Amino acid sequence: MQVAVLGTGLMGAPMARALVRAGHEVRVWNRTEAKARALEATGLTVCLRPASAVAGAEFVISMLSDGRATAGLLADAALCAALEPGQTWIEMASARPEEARQQARDLAALGVAHLDSPVSGGTAGAEAGALAIMAGGDAETFAIARPVLLALGRPVHVGPSGAGMLAKLANQAIVGITIGAVAEAMLLLERGGADPAAVRDALKGGFADSTVLQLHGARMTDRAFAPGALCTTQLKDMQNALAEAEALGLTLPMARAIRDRYLRLIDAHDGAAEMDHAALFLDLLDVQKPR
Repeated sequence: MQVAVLGTGLMGAPMARALVRAGHEVRVWNRTEAKARALEATGLTVCLRPASAVAGAEFVISMLSDGRATAGLLADAALCAALEPGQTWIEMASARPEEARQQARDLAALGVAHLDSPVSGGTAGAEAGALAIMAGGDAETFAIARPVLLALGRPVHVGPSGAGMLAKLANQAIVGITIGAVAEAMLLLERGGADPAAVRDALKGGFADSTVLQLHGARMTDRAFAPGALCTTQLKDMQNALAEAEALGLTLPMARAIRDRYLRLIDAHDGAAEMDHAALFLDLLDVQKPR
């Protein structure tokens, strides 16, 4: 199928490569052209304007920084003029549910179907085509888009427009809170004299086991925070989750506490915004009382 990918950053680039491996004809656009050019060797086509990328594509996948960035694209008259009835736009970046619903309304006016389909699994999952994909929107549209989504991972239809983004916010709340718990566990093991790697191995298959424990626990022990998912992205998602909860009249104390810790981390450490979100471990080190 003909697929346009708008945004070839940390996640968009490996997703585009996965689509090419699956045999799709892929065109890409990125604000920073050099990032897109780096993908040319994989056999896809680089476009200098988003309108050129979407023209004639059966599916348009947007993987930009957030919902506002996608809204900016949809305000581009040239891009909207290039869209055609019958196309499907798949928003795969993290955004707020209402942003996704507004995208769906704007695109419906152009005859373009819409799914909000954010992902989980980080760069490793994107490279392997093994992302968890939470799709919101019309069930028939999901069925049409499923063959493309299968090239990227495991798609599940979770409800109407906006439900995909809500699922992503729930996912990010779980991830952020679990990172905080794993950080405390890793520090406890280090300071108590146990081997953190051996303990992670011992916990495999138990109730405490998780991808966060195995992957991010190792990053914390090794102090290796090259980004797979950015602290700034985790912070944005925690803030969006809290905003959505407030709109629903809910209080999420653990999510609020983790949001505040990411704010403190980014403020206290130069470069932390661009570190992997496992760098929350550094904030835990900061708050230890000297013995």
